[in-house]
Amino acid sequence: MGNNNEAEGVLNPAVTRGPDGMLYLFPRLVSKGNYSRIGIAKVIFNEVGDPVVVERLGIALEPEAAYEKHPGGGGCEDARVTYVEPLQRYIMTYTAFSAVGPRIALAQSTDLFNWKRLGLADFAPYKNIDFNGIYNKDACMFPLPVNSPHLHTSMAMLHRPLFPGTTPEETKKKPINRRIGDHHECIWISYCHINKRIEKPYHLPKFVSNQPLALPVEPWELLKIGAGTPPILTKHGWLIVYHGVSNLRPVSEDLRQLSYSAGMMILDKENPEKILYRSSSPILSPSLPEEREGIIENVVFPTGIDRRDDLGKPNRFDIYYGMADKRIGVARLDLPDDFPVDDATYNE
Repeated sequence: MGNNNEAEGVLNPAVTRGPDGMLYLFPRLVSKGNYSRIGIAKVIFNEVGDPVVVERLGIALEPEAAYEKHPGGGGCEDARVTYVEPLQRYIMTYTAFSAVGPRIALAQSTDLFNWKRLGLADFAPYKNIDFNGIYNKDACMFPLPVNSPHLHTSMAMLHRPLFPGTTPEETKKKPINRRIGDHHECIWISYCHINKRIEKPYHLPKFVSNQPLALPVEPWELLKIGAGTPPILTKHGWLIVYHGVSNLRPVSEDLRQLSYSAGMMILDKENPEKILYRSSSPILSPSLPEEREGIIENVVFPTGIDRRDDLGKPNRFDIYYGMADKRIGVARLDLPDDFPVDDATYNE
């Protein structure tokens, strides 16, 4: 309380273990005028290993680059942090909001406290679409190399391009044919080829082989889906917890009453464009007062994941998420031992 940097919310944190084994959050801090920074905080656990409070450590990224500055607000938003082993560095993907709208930006660090900007992500065109010229959000990196569709060893990134005419506010007013070719808001995957020798680990080459990974299927996610937590490797494959958006009002009504919930996917270890499992129902939906009332109502927005190896439970994960665009919550996800499964075991 009383922190001007947090006047309009603390939300949507990146989460990662540091070189010291401690857990760090990188929340979006929103000051008056919707001006966002990315903070850094250390998570404090109680005697049984549950996260209970944070120690604020300052600012990780302050809007400084031209692509992060917006006269009416904007800034650095909704970070995800992954330790990318081919680079031997932490890579932060975040939304840079300038006068031309949201774009995906990257930064790198070896210690989580000192960050070097890598600039905006550079995408190859997809058919006739210039990815560098459209809005884009919700990016996160895979920590290990995977195969591209052409079987090149690659780093990979999930993201959510925002094509004109595809926002929930627009699509909720009309019937939706959710074919991939329609370019509705959904999860995309792009690849960054790794050469035998990486000459400049401080820079990433162009992201290529851009393609849709998953699109809305179930009623709870019908308006759009987007990437959430960075992929984390389990014995079943790559686990991601993503967000989906539905409309709580009839299609004929213009009033906004959207609901953001969280679902789960398992992607193939070697070829992540192959979905092995997808939850048919949300694993987390807005139900608590803090999730239903805030800057934007009815929002559960997953952005961070922590495997609880420290508890000797590799199938247990803590999911950190934004609550109604105002606060941060944490929930617990226990994966079953056997796969395929009918549903995930979930405990809040």
